[in-house]
Amino acid sequence: MDILPAIDLKDGKAVRLSKGLMESAKIYSDEPWQVAKKFEELGSKWLHIVDLNGAFAGEPANLEQIKKIRENCNLKIELGGGIRDEETIKMYVELGVDRLILGSIAVKDPQFVKEMASKYPIAVGIDAKDGMVAVEGWAEVSNMKATDLAREFANAGVQAIICTDISKDGMLCGVNVEFTEAIAQASGIETIASGGVKDISDIVNCKNNGNISGVIVGKAFYEGTIDLQEAFKIL
Repeated sequence: MDILPAIDLKDGKAVRLSKGLMESAKIYSDEPWQVAKKFEELGSKWLHIVDLNGAFAGEPANLEQIKKIRENCNLKIELGGGIRDEETIKMYVELGVDRLILGSIAVKDPQFVKEMASKYPIAVGIDAKDGMVAVEGWAEVSNMKATDLAREFANAGVQAIICTDISKDGMLCGVNVEFTEAIAQASGIETIASGGVKDISDIVNCKNNGNISGVIVGKAFYEGTIDLQEAFKIL
């Protein structure tokens, strides 16, 4: 199982939100690349980046910061937020991003995602509220079940599914292990848990589950409720 520390970008800064609400943004760093460097020093192999402005705008909005992060660290980077077309995917791949996360477009045009997964390293982001898929930077909740969307991408060449329980995101209240497991079983694809990580016990719970291939750590690191070095040792 991988631990993927997270950097959420808003207006060029590293922030965390609560339950995905933009107005809840708390700034943790004016220089996100320095945070990425810190993750690398602590022993991380992966970095999870979300372009929050991009998620709402439907196009890249923090490109300079993403370039700086790529230039200053050797971590594998997965990136989501505002990726809606092949042009953007190609641009990020050429920039050195290792995996692209497609979220809203996966709901609206699953065929496009399957086509992209046959050419590029693609992950599908499934964000849900009460088990229903949320889109457009979580601003809208659709009438599609998260598990049905996950099933859509079984055997489609997608590298991973990143599933977020929005109600827990940024709340430091524990990972929704059951939800993550349901997505993993529906899709048969490597599934990464996101939202709610509070401390080491969450890492242990995900690891012990057996169906979870990764866990994203965000606010718990920034607020000091988890020791990442210790977490990497557990793995």
